[in-house]
Amino acid sequence: MRACALLSGGKDSNYALYLVARKGYEIACTFTAMPRREDSWMFHYPAVGLVRLQVKAMRLEDRAFFAEVSGEKEREVEELLSELERVRREARFEVLVAGAIASRYQRERLERVSRELGVGLELPLWGADQEEHLRRLGREGFSYVIVSATTLGLPPSMVGVPIGPQEAERIIALSRRHGFNPSFEGGEAETLVIDSPLMEKRLCLRGRRRSRGEFEHLLDIEEAWLGEKGELCVEVK
Repeated sequence: MRACALLSGGKDSNYALYLVARKGYEIACTFTAMPRREDSWMFHYPAVGLVRLQVKAMRLEDRAFFAEVSGEKEREVEELLSELERVRREARFEVLVAGAIASRYQRERLERVSRELGVGLELPLWGADQEEHLRRLGREGFSYVIVSATTLGLPPSMVGVPIGPQEAERIIALSRRHGFNPSFEGGEAETLVIDSPLMEKRLCLRGRRRSRGEFEHLLDIEEAWLGEKGELCVEVK
């Protein structure tokens, strides 16, 4: 089965790609929508351009497609459909893969897009226990950083910190205490994967934390490059 994975740069889309590859799907392509608005309803905005380094680390750059979309509600869905029609003519994929876990809004629109494309839809994370999902990411070799946090309970000190098993437990504890979604499915935070089992190199970052209010904290990435596996190369001030 030839799959096209919607890849945002975050933990869930990267993990969904990993799961279908492990299942034996052929990765025909990845597709990254790059919204022009921060408040897109469908698509990840922070650091989305760094997907180019991720696909290079996975040796998928020759099968990676990128397109700007407006980021406007519903219009961006039509733009996604139009772009994927173009990609399908070239990549000939048979199933669309996405990392949605619990968002009915996203699922319903992805179902319509895949139906109009005439392809299947694979949502390997749908309905997952979200605390166990965080633990599984760490166990299976994923590392990621929070690039934006917009909820009570996630302190600025968590932004830009590589998240592994120990940090995942802290997020789970904070989510229980403050009531936010532990896997950030409600938009409480956005993430960027810096290492995974599919990546032959590690994403390295240099940047600064910035706050735009009491509960909004961002990572401004000043430099990004690929380093060797095992290298500790995230520097955040």
